[in-house]
Amino acid sequence: MKKYIFLILCFISVNCLGQNISICSWNLKDFGKSKSNSEIQFIAKTIMIFDVVALQEVVAGPGGPQAVARLADELNRMDSKWDYVISNPTSGFTGSAERYAFLWKTSKVKKIGESWLSLHYAQEIDREPFFCRFKSKDKIFTIVNYHSITKAKHPESEIKYFKFFPGLYSNDNLIFCGDFNLPQSHTVFNPLRKMGYRSVLVGQKTTLRQKCIQQGCLASEFDNFYYNSSFISIVRSGLVEFYRSFPSLRAARLISDHIPIFAEIK
Repeated sequence: MKKYIFLILCFISVNCLGQNISICSWNLKDFGKSKSNSEIQFIAKTIMIFDVVALQEVVAGPGGPQAVARLADELNRMDSKWDYVISNPTSGFTGSAERYAFLWKTSKVKKIGESWLSLHYAQEIDREPFFCRFKSKDKIFTIVNYHSITKAKHPESEIKYFKFFPGLYSNDNLIFCGDFNLPQSHTVFNPLRKMGYRSVLVGQKTTLRQKCIQQGCLASEFDNFYYNSSFISIVRSGLVEFYRSFPSLRAARLISDHIPIFAEIK
């Protein structure tokens, strides 16, 4: 009898805790209609192992949505059922308007409501972040997809407003992800840290050099996830060194100058 009670309690605990979800974030460098079919297929094979994928740098013109649709079609041909959503073009008041995209396995998560570009601080943030709520069993989390201005333009001048988002969206379990063009050690992230937010990657470079230097092929620590450690735990995390599939970094950079990063959350 004790054995059966133990098994029942284990079953209940597993269902209450929900399932682990793997999230990938990737800046795909001018992702648009210029991508060939073989490049789309390679990207699909790279991300198909994840449950949710957040893309940055989808081009603002019609070629961006077309490329995302092609990618979703390729994923559906090679893997389980996928769905996707694409943002409207960001404000890009410095002439750098882009789109964001999310793709997800419908068997693992369900999209909740409409996704949106945040209008808060739209004048202060060049490419306003893209929010999307997902549900896994009875657990809901919100991914904030973001691509900052370049390092030369001082991305900390807009990232400093991120400390207000947990208050503005107090009912959401926020996970910030994307290309921040700053390392996680920068002081601009201190307010989030004081709220309990942690970076998934620490000291991990995520961009490609022009050429490998003594087998060091990565340049800058720009891409990351930031999550509230009070509500989420990280089961595992890392990056996908896709460039090792190519004969040179020059060839790999035709796919992107960033590598995909991932986090499996609980």
